[in-house]
This record gives sequence, structure tokens and C-alpha cells, in this order.
Amino acid sequence: MGAQSTTLQPRLSAKAPYTLEVPGQTPVEGETPVRRIPTSIPELVSKPADNISTVYELVRVSAAKYGNAKCIGSRKLVRTHQETKKVKKIVDGEEREIDKNWTFFELSGYEYITFTEYERLVLNVGAGFRKLGFEKDDRVHIFAATSQNWLSVSHGAATQSMPIVTAYDTLGEEGLRHSMVATKAKAIFLDPHLLPTLGNVLKDATSIKAVIWNNQNQVKQEHVDKLNSEFPHITILNFDDLRKLGEENPVDPVPPSPEDLCCIMYTSGSTGTPKGVPLTHANVVASVASVSVVVQPFIGPGDGLLTYLPLAHILEYVFENSSLVWGSCMGYGNPKTLSDNSVRNCKGDIREFKPSVLVGVPAVWETVKKGIVAKVNAGSPIVRGLFWGALALKERLMAAGLPGSGLLDAVVFKKIKEATGGRMKLCMNGGGPVSKDTQKFISMAICPMIIGYGLTETAANGTLQNPLEWTSESIGAMPAAVEAKLVDFPDAGYFATNKPNPQGEIWLRGPAVMSGYYENPKETAEAMQDGWFKTGDIGEWDKNGHLNIIDRKKNLVKTQNGEYIALEKLESIYRSAAVVANICVYADSTKTKPIAIIVPAEPALKKLANSIGIKGESLEELVHEKKLQQSVLKELQAAGRAGGLSGIEIIEGVVVSDEEWTPQNTLVTAAQKLNRKGILAKYKKEVDEAYATSS
Repeated sequence: MGAQSTTLQPRLSAKAPYTLEVPGQTPVEGETPVRRIPTSIPELVSKPADNISTVYELVRVSAAKYGNAKCIGSRKLVRTHQETKKVKKIVDGEEREIDKNWTFFELSGYEYITFTEYERLVLNVGAGFRKLGFEKDDRVHIFAATSQNWLSVSHGAATQSMPIVTAYDTLGEEGLRHSMVATKAKAIFLDPHLLPTLGNVLKDATSIKAVIWNNQNQVKQEHVDKLNSEFPHITILNFDDLRKLGEENPVDPVPPSPEDLCCIMYTSGSTGTPKGVPLTHANVVASVASVSVVVQPFIGPGDGLLTYLPLAHILEYVFENSSLVWGSCMGYGNPKTLSDNSVRNCKGDIREFKPSVLVGVPAVWETVKKGIVAKVNAGSPIVRGLFWGALALKERLMAAGLPGSGLLDAVVFKKIKEATGGRMKLCMNGGGPVSKDTQKFISMAICPMIIGYGLTETAANGTLQNPLEWTSESIGAMPAAVEAKLVDFPDAGYFATNKPNPQGEIWLRGPAVMSGYYENPKETAEAMQDGWFKTGDIGEWDKNGHLNIIDRKKNLVKTQNGEYIALEKLESIYRSAAVVANICVYADSTKTKPIAIIVPAEPALKKLANSIGIKGESLEELVHEKKLQQSVLKELQAAGRAGGLSGIEIIEGVVVSDEEWTPQNTLVTAAQKLNRKGILAKYKKEVDEAYATSS
């Protein structure tokens, strides 16, 4: 089956069972039998091809195979546009007008390099590191946003057997200090606006000999001068200087072995010091092989993959390395410039690049869905009726396996498909649970959305839905390099013997899984057993052999009536309410029901305010309206009931925030996971009030 020849449909077309019990195992009490996908019996897959056993070989083989095909595209920032608007805000109980600044970006079109040019680039980067005096096993720290240069530094280091250390560009000073000092990194690549943060850390990170800044972005010369004067023993140069250094001083590669360290990835933990996850070349290559078995039949040369999630996140790192193996073209974007809303005199990344494959986190898909719904609802009653009728009809046709959906796509959904570039054939959700409604909506209106689940510790491997096994009822089966079992979690009543579906904590094992945390035997002992990684997620096997995540051990809260509430499950359901842009559900163990803290979706909040006669121009003034808060609460409660939540899971109060949650204000991590502790601390007073008024 060719990657280009299949039109993927959001329906279950492959025959079950989708996973099988591994033959010849002895039953263990308190555990389900170990399962794998059929292609991984008798052996788990560990390489995408016989001649690829390291990341270095992955780049070389891809360049030899795809040569002059487009490999990577990037855009240049032409200029930024600042706009100031006056908004009303409640300050100390008084309404005041304040200035609020908006920034818009003007970007060039995409400029591409070929696979051959990319290989030459990374060999030059590796030679540049050697010219600076670095050698095998010296560590290169990367502290930057996703870009072509980020990937080039990682692969350049691999050509000389130098492991990389990754940290989110939003990690902050403490996290950066910890990761640099602990790993004794000798060089660091970073975005220029982070040079002042680095300056505060360098006196502790004494191993650093070179600082390379990313000249895809503009630098403030005074930042470079300050570092030069404070740390005269450190070489400071930009990425192009490093590349030229290698070009003028070529050296042979020093190829790593599969067992050599490829990277130490720091997780964006929302509590405590971030943990380092060491992954070998064999781990990373196994991960690429693992996902390739599932999706490579559908993705290949000619496909465009829009890459914009943090490369310091294992999902994006594996996705981009896989793209090279598949021979597809990557276009680098930025979360701030994906849509047309935040750019001027140009198209947003999605419409400019026209991807055929897009990976996103739940917040991205909720935004896409709400944008479409707002446009549809702004149309005439006929347009609205046509859209919602067509969506329901397509879902019925798919469920029954009947023809006719092509006509609906051509007539009703064409404009929506054009808003995402018009070429999308597959998208994937990772990094957290997306609501079933949103998965179905995107799958019917744009293209099938498959679900991926994995962890840094398992090199992004957990489950990956096969496009031919599309369903909104599960998260699919494992990819080809991991096996899974469920282990009893008695505290909350999850047992391998539960009927109708076996339940328990998900344990994963295979060539993609780490062997332990970096210099952290205590955490390793808690998380690992006989090669198995204990995920902390609670899952169940369905009748088809698919896995479903139903809970997380850490996010289970016992309420006053002794029953457990699963916070993430509730959030994925309440997130589908039109008025929600982001949500954190909080359950107090001394109360019977949870409450929600939300960041509202501004257009939906204004519309709701209008419908109940409340006037207001900005979020800042609307969020304090008690009558509006009550309406928001009702909307959420309705979404909870529609999503099948039980009485004790229906929230009894809501706090509406007037500020977005970002990694910069530390209310979410760089991977967009909620910092529950930080959110609760910030809104403690409002949470107490919400509980008081509800009782």
C-alpha cells in the first residue's frame, strides 16, 4: 500500500483483535497477560531498517535514499508589528482603563533545503564542534525553541558521538542550572533572548566552554558583549559561525554505537526538580522504527509535516527523526504564527506550508474546533443547518461503512479543509487526552485524528492508533517496539480481574524504554522493575485488544464521600464546552464535588455575556460579573452531563481567569501540562469563594 494512494477514513476498517497475548508466558497474579501488536510477535521491532542502528546512520541513510528531495523548510521573520488597545480591567475592586499591547508577525515564505544539503550541514556542524576542541562523549546542551538549527545541532553532535542534553526554552533559571550542572555540558546552543538567563547560570555551570546562539533570531549585541566581558574564557559564536568553522576545517565523523548515549531529556515536571531521562541511540532508533511500522504505510515522500511543538519534548523529537526516515518534508512553524490571526501581510504557517500531516496537543485541537464552530455559527441558519446535518450524516455513513462521504467533503467541508491548507490527510493528538467530541469533529470535518500516548521514559512509545483502526472509543494499540501489561492498583479498585474489562496500572517494556533516570537511583527503583516502566497511568483493555487510559494514579482524588474522582478525565470532557480555552479541575478531599478553574475562550464568553444582557469589551471586566460566572457554570455542567459524568463528577463552582496560562507565568509546563499546584496557589481566594457560594 503506497503512502500516497490511500484516502484515510475515520472508521474502523481493519479486523480485530489489534493486540495479542505473547505466547508461552506464565500467568502472574494481579497482572494481565503481556500483549503486543501482531507484527511484533515473536520479536519486538528495534530498527527501521537493517542499516539504521543509530541517529547518525538515520541521517546518512535518509540522505542517500532521498537525495535532492525537499527535506526541511523554514521562514524568516521580516518584521514585528505592535498594536496597542485600551481595555477595561478591575484593579482593587475599581474599573480602570489600561493599555494592552499586541504583537503581530510578518514572515517570509518557506525556504527549503534538500536531504543531501541537510546531511552536509550536520557534518559541518559536527566538524565545527571538533574545531572548538570538543570530542566523543562531550555533552552539548540545547536550550531553544523548535527550529531547523535545533535539529541540526542535535544531529551535528551525533556525527561526532556527542550526546545532547535537552531542556525546554521555558524551563527557567533553576531548571537550566540543574540540567547544565548535573550533566557537565561543555557547549550550549540557545535562542538569543535567553542569553541573559544563561549569564546568571554560567558561574555555576563551570564545564561550559562554548556558547552558540541561534541566528535564525535577532540578537541584542549588549547581551553578547556582557557575556564576553564576564566570561572571557568562553567562546561565543552564532550557528552560522559554527557551520562555517566546520566547513573550513572538515574532519571525519566519529560514529556512535547503538549503546552510546544519544540524549538526556529533562522532563517538564510540574513539581520538584526536573528528572533527566537518558536515551541511547538504540532507544531513539527503536522508537522511530516502532511508530514507522504503524504509520509509514500512509506517510512518505511528497508529504508535508508541520513541525512546531517543543523539540525538547520526546513526541516532537521522535516525530522529526521519523520524518527523515519517511522521506517527507518538514516545515518549521511556531505556536504563535500557526494561524492567520497573529500575522500581518502574510499567511499563518498552516496555510503557507499546507501540511498533509499535523501533530498537536489537546489545546491546539480545541482551538481549531472552536474557530470552525464560531465561523459556522456566524453564518445563516441555512449554512448552520447544512454543516451540522452533514457532520452527523458523515458520522453515520462512517459507522455503517457506507459510501457518500466524498460528496460531503467536496460540498460542505471543502472551505474548512482549505483553512488548514487543503492537503491534510492525517493528524495526531499527543501530550494529553483530547475529548472524544473534538476527535470526532476534527476527524469528520478535516481528516482522521489518531491518538498517540507515550512518555519521555519510553521514548514516546505507549500506544499509537493505526489509521485503519480509527475509533474515538480507545487510544489504540501499542506501536511495534513496546509490549504492555496492566497491574492491580487496589487503592482505587482497579484489578486485572475486573469485568467486563481488565484494569490496572499500565506497565511498558521494550527496546525503546530507558534503563533508568540520570544519576537518580531512588526514582529509578520506584519507576522500573525487570525492565518494565511503571507509567502511573491506569488503563483497561477493551474487547478488541485496544488500550484505554481511564485514570492517573497521581490525579485521583478521594472526595468527602469516599469515592475517587479522576481529574484528567473530567478536564477532557469539560474542555469541550465552547466557553473553555483551558481548564484545571480541583477536588478538595473535604468536599463532595469538584470545582473548575478556567481560562475562557474570549469570543464564546463575549457571546454568552451578550445573550444574558451583560455588556463588556474585554475579558478583564467580564470575568468578575457574578451573573456571567453562573452562566459559565451552567454551560460546564451541561457539558459534563452530556459527556456522561456521574453526579459527584459534576462541578459545583467555577473560577474564571482573566489571564492565559503559559510556561512564562509557570501555570503550565513547556509541554502544556497543568501546574496544578501553581494554579491553585494563584486562585486560592477565588476557589474558596466558589466553594463557599456553592454550599
